[in-house]
Amino acid sequence: MIFLRLVVESFLFAGRSLQENSLRTILSLLGVTVGIFAIISVFTIVDSLERSIKDSMSFLGDKVIRIEKWPWLFEDNYPWWKYFKRPNVTISEYEYLSGNVKFASGICIFAEKSNSLVQYRNNTKSEVNLTGISLPYNKVFDVPVQVGRYFSVQEVERASNVAIIGTNIAQSLFLNGEPMGKELKINGLKFRVIGILEQQGENFIDAPSIDDNCFIPYGSFLKLYEANNAQGGLGSAIALKAFQEDKGGRQLEYELEGLMRKKRALRPMEENNFAINRTEAFEKVLDNIFGIIGIAGGVIGSFSILVGGFGIANIMFVSVKERTSIIGIQKSLGAKSYFILFQFLFESVFLSLLGGVFGLFMVYIITFIHLGSLELELTLKNVILGLSISSVIGIVSGILPALMASRLDPVEAIRS
Repeated sequence: MIFLRLVVESFLFAGRSLQENSLRTILSLLGVTVGIFAIISVFTIVDSLERSIKDSMSFLGDKVIRIEKWPWLFEDNYPWWKYFKRPNVTISEYEYLSGNVKFASGICIFAEKSNSLVQYRNNTKSEVNLTGISLPYNKVFDVPVQVGRYFSVQEVERASNVAIIGTNIAQSLFLNGEPMGKELKINGLKFRVIGILEQQGENFIDAPSIDDNCFIPYGSFLKLYEANNAQGGLGSAIALKAFQEDKGGRQLEYELEGLMRKKRALRPMEENNFAINRTEAFEKVLDNIFGIIGIAGGVIGSFSILVGGFGIANIMFVSVKERTSIIGIQKSLGAKSYFILFQFLFESVFLSLLGGVFGLFMVYIITFIHLGSLELELTLKNVILGLSISSVIGIVSGILPALMASRLDPVEAIRS
């Protein structure tokens, strides 16, 4: 109880000292304020950029693995001639995988044709991303139908001419009219609109948006374009969604490689003539890039926080000199060394934390600045990080002055 009372008294004494020297307190915490603002603002911008880019790439799906002809590679010399000779993914391979795969929560086959032209009477919409999908597509990818419905089993099996369109297509073709139940033309064939997707809006990196998507049954897509031919055509892709407990989709990836090699009768020494592409490949590249940017920003911002720490240490040494006689009186009346230590250490930490709070408040203010499709957000993680850095700076800056004050001889201190 005595120890707790002394700690509380040290706390109150430090607060009164900061209040009595308000001008000096304000000047001292400015360095920490600027430092915390510099570091946390960099981390906030980096986190917001990373989140915006990953949201823009949501069309790739979460925990999704694709089997395709062409691999996703991030290198300067892309050996396209090597992959050009590979066969396309076929419908028979999709059926084989559907009946044998065990580590997937969903599997589908789809084919895409970008820059397609869609018509309704005299209105046209270009740059449409036309996608032919099998029925379980919505179990692998998100298909947010806002108005209408998803495809039925009969429509997919019969390759009916029905379509689900994005909001940009609906607004361009039908203006202010109601698209549901009306027929639009794709490559000369009529398709009846049965659903409209939720509006996604602009994304940060101008990635493909579902607002420009037009989904039709996979069989209907084959009426328009050749997609499942072994060598030619646009080429299809098989997508599978891994279970949540499958970290990185490794189990599913290993299973798919074995099944595809067996289906294509590849010998043990032959390399794969198919590509297994994982969405985590993009995330790893982004994590590496933003990790480097975050480290660079943190190093630059750390110089500002160091300046603030030196300022607090300087003020604390001055405070010890100014209150040397008071320290001597306190010690002569029985004050313990740790009481004097806490008194100055608390003052240093309070000063640093106060500067950190002001710095975080400045970061919070800049999150209201409109930056187009980039939305800044001060996360709880960065708030805790800012307060932690402030506390550490306060302890490091105040420990030496506090130790010096706690070790003063009472007689010599009173004489000074």
